[in-house]
Amino acid sequence: MEIDFLEYKVRHGDTLNSIASRLGITGEELKMFHNSHCQKMGKVWFENLNEVKSILVPLQVQTEKQKDQEKKNTLPSSQLSHSFFAKTYTISETFESAFEPSLTIDYTVDIDIRKDKSTNHHILSYSQGNFKTHGETPEDKMSGLSIACMKSIMPIDFKLGDSGKIMGFTDHRKITQTFAEQRKNLDFFAGEISERYMDKFEKNISDEDFFLRQLQSTLLFQVLFPKLEWFHKKTEWVESFYFLQNSFSVSCNMEIEQENEDQDHITTTLTGNSTASYSVQELRTGTKYNEPVEDPVSGSIAIEYITHKQNKNLVQASVILGLWREEESIQQHTITITQG
Repeated sequence: MEIDFLEYKVRHGDTLNSIASRLGITGEELKMFHNSHCQKMGKVWFENLNEVKSILVPLQVQTEKQKDQEKKNTLPSSQLSHSFFAKTYTISETFESAFEPSLTIDYTVDIDIRKDKSTNHHILSYSQGNFKTHGETPEDKMSGLSIACMKSIMPIDFKLGDSGKIMGFTDHRKITQTFAEQRKNLDFFAGEISERYMDKFEKNISDEDFFLRQLQSTLLFQVLFPKLEWFHKKTEWVESFYFLQNSFSVSCNMEIEQENEDQDHITTTLTGNSTASYSVQELRTGTKYNEPVEDPVSGSIAIEYITHKQNKNLVQASVILGLWREEESIQQHTITITQG
């Protein structure tokens, strides 16, 4: 069995802190190390080492700075790199509500990132497809039309900032022109209702700010394209999330935990609770009433990222987004994003 400690003979005047300081660690860290390696009767509990004959000290000591650096080396960079995203992710998305039947949607997302040499920006090409509803290909006309309209303008190109944040479209005009050209290929969706839907779709994508916000406010985009600084947080902070698409963002108090026990992967878990309460009507309409509400709801979010230690690749992400009235669940939205 490999021995990673030695026995130090305590001398007159020695304390936990004095011995620990020579090792570059704290007295509390030395006490924990000794107690985890010694016999039950040999444990120490006090700074003063009177009547303690020996202390077990580690042979190899990492300072807090070294530990932080080692941990940092296993995490994705705070600056965007091409290696963070895989080429393809499989998405499973479930909507549960107290007011409507639950809905599960499965689909795939394809991602390609390149550097624009003229602007030095990262360009993200994004496509999605292979939609299933409750495991089956949607057969109703409106679902098919909705999917066909989105498919007709993909891939969509975005500008990404160095922090990983989506900055905007690279060429919004190209999106609207592409749909105008492709619309004639959707003529098999005949009828007045289909025409009205396509008119509305064309109007929505023509409003650049609205269309960008429509995409950014989806839970998928908020989780799949995180701010990379999240992985390096050490203290609590405030972050804003959209609890409903096309609504307003809600500030949340966030905390972080990281597990580094897996040989190949590190797990980063972010949890947060909304800092203010709103009514369901406010969130659904996207309008803050700026007055006390009689039946407020609060929000909670939990995101788990699994990243690869070597290539810093996003392997999997999962999220639970919930709205609560006191302890009663009003709505829950979950997504699992899996590489490949």
